[in-house]
Amino acid sequence: MAERRVTVGWAEGLHARPAAIFVRAATAVGVPVTIAKADGAPVNAASMLAVLSLGAAGGEEIVLASDGEGADAALDSLAKLVSEGLEELPETV
Repeated sequence: MAERRVTVGWAEGLHARPAAIFVRAATAVGVPVTIAKADGAPVNAASMLAVLSLGAAGGEEIVLASDGEGADAALDSLAKLVSEGLEELPETV
């Protein structure tokens, strides 16, 4: 299983708009991805409700994980999005 540990770059954390951007990106990568707080249980990264329920704050570490073909590229893309706190989906997602 591939895994990336990343610090949330959005000041407001994964709430509302940033969570929506992240969930759209997680859905677009084409492989199942989970997201968790560093010490918490993983949830489906493509579920808005699950991502919001994490309560991941800005500056907090999260863990992205995926299995299967394309997992490394998918996680690299999502890790960059989360760490940079982008306000829009990059063209590559």
